Amino acid sequence: MYIIVGLGNPGKQYENTRHNIGFDVIEKLAEQEHVAVLEKKHMAIIGKGIVEGQKCILAKPQTFMNLSGESVRQLLDYYKVEETSELIVISDDISLDAGQIRIRKKGSAGGHNGLKDIIAHLGHESFIRIKMGVGEKPAGYDLADYVLGHFTSQERKVMDEAAARAADAIRAILAKGPDAAMNDFNGKVIGTDC
Repeated sequence: MYIIVGLGNPGKQYENTRHNIGFDVIEKLAEQEHVAVLEKKHMAIIGKGIVEGQKCILAKPQTFMNLSGESVRQLLDYYKVEETSELIVISDDISLDAGQIRIRKKGSAGGHNGLKDIIAHLGHESFIRIKMGVGEKPAGYDLADYVLGHFTSQERKVMDEAAARAADAIRAILAKGPDAAMNDFNGKVIGTDC
C-alpha cells in the first residue's frame, strides 16, 4: 500500500496558490483514477483507490502547511506502510522552473516548512518526494507572499500540465519504482522533449 500526500493549505483563500500545487496534483490523480477524496480522517481529507495495481491512500493534510507532519505521522501509524518506500509527498519548490518536476528518494527540506515538519515527525529524510517547480521568487518579494500568491492564467495553464505530468510520475513510481521514474521525469520541462 502507498500513501500519496499532496501538501497545501486548507480553505478557499489558498486555492490556486503556488503553495497548494500538492493538493492540485492529488486532485488531478484522483480525477484520472476515479478516486473520491472526501473522507475526513487522520487530520486530512483522504480517498482510497487502486493505482497501477497498488492500493493507495490519496491525502490532503488539513493541518496547514507548517504542521503537515502531524497528519503524515497519523497516516503512517494507522496504515503501517514502509515510510521510506511507500510514502510519496508532493510539494511546491521555488528552486525549480514553473512546470518542472523533480523526483527524489531522500533529501533535506530545502527551506520548505511542510517538508521540514514531515522530516521532524519521521525522524529521517528518506522518503519519496515529487517537487513541483513554481518558479523563483522575484527580487524584493516576501517568500510567504510569493508562495501564497495566486497563479496568473498563463502560469495556471503551465501548472495544470505539470500536475498531469506529476500524476503520470506517480503512476511511474508505482509501476516501475522511483529510479525509473526519476530517469523518465527529472529535468524535463513542460513543452519540451528533453
